[in-house]
Amino acid sequence: MYSRRCTKCKYDESPTSKTMFERIDFDLVKAFHFLYRLSVKKKGMSSYELANEFTLTQKTCWKFRNKVQFAMKSSEQFLLEGNVDVDEFLVGGPEKGKRGRSHGKKKLVIIALERTDSGGYGRSYSRMIERSSTKEFRPFFEAHISKNANIRTDKWAAYTPLTDEYLNLEQIDSANGLNFRELHIQIMNFKGWLRGIHHHCDEKFMQGYLDEYNFRFNRRSHLSSIFHKLTERMVLKYREKNSAT
Repeated sequence: MYSRRCTKCKYDESPTSKTMFERIDFDLVKAFHFLYRLSVKKKGMSSYELANEFTLTQKTCWKFRNKVQFAMKSSEQFLLEGNVDVDEFLVGGPEKGKRGRSHGKKKLVIIALERTDSGGYGRSYSRMIERSSTKEFRPFFEAHISKNANIRTDKWAAYTPLTDEYLNLEQIDSANGLNFRELHIQIMNFKGWLRGIHHHCDEKFMQGYLDEYNFRFNRRSHLSSIFHKLTERMVLKYREKNSAT
């Protein structure tokens, strides 16, 4: 690891100290390759795929992947602007007696997506929430959506109080998702990715998978720099992660 020893106290200082690479159980070059594969491969890779490719244990890959997902977390510095659609969705199989926004053991997620004038996609953010309430919606809006954005939601009552702060927020009938076509395609794409690559995700890890999906999605047009950005975050987000724990 090319450690540096202090000439006075003889302390060995590692170049990975106080970074997300600190105390990893495998070679640093392999860790960089790990980041590259997770960042540029369109659908990412499961911990089992990574373990097979890098000849590591699945547990080792899973632990390091959690660090990488934390580095993929939104900086909350770039708000969604222009035309933005917002809705919630559930992750998990059907439950008897649970319909609509009653989610039982399923995970509830709020999502926002920029729509371009040509009918395409801009950026997207999503966050796990406990319930479909104004109290849960507001922090997500504040973190990710500009107050000048032209926002569309369905007619769920919990969105209505936000119209006092977001003057361009319009509530329209969902028409079973037909009026939010791009947003529902994005939701289906996330669910398909989660089922196809990871099969299942515990509630306490769901936000990490949301962050990973959005990190790649929001940089899909900048693949030449995505690995560099992720490596930079792995170095800079150490303090944030340790303060969070």
